Amino acid sequence: MAIRKSNKLSQTAVLKQILKRCSSLGKKHGYDDDGLPLDVPKGHFAVYVGENRSRYIVPISLLTHPEFQYLLRQAEEEFGFDHEMGLTIPCEEVVFRSLTSSLR
Repeated sequence: MAIRKSNKLSQTAVLKQILKRCSSLGKKHGYDDDGLPLDVPKGHFAVYVGENRSRYIVPISLLTHPEFQYLLRQAEEEFGFDHEMGLTIPCEEVVFRSLTSSLR
């Protein structure tokens, strides 16, 4: 199934908007002037996964994978993107680790 270029551009714009909303947590200890965590390398973002909300640092390149996009839609439906905890993925940790390791 081919994705038309216009759909791909809109998906990219939506994903950038999601990342901007999730990373704008305000100025806190451990955050830079733009509200981004200091311990997250450029080209990566933090997500919280599982029942214990374990923190994972993942590359932005995962945003292009349909499987990861599905997780983002699930996260938006279940938790929304406008809360203090950051981007929370509704998935068991073992499943998340398996999926992300296969996508890299």
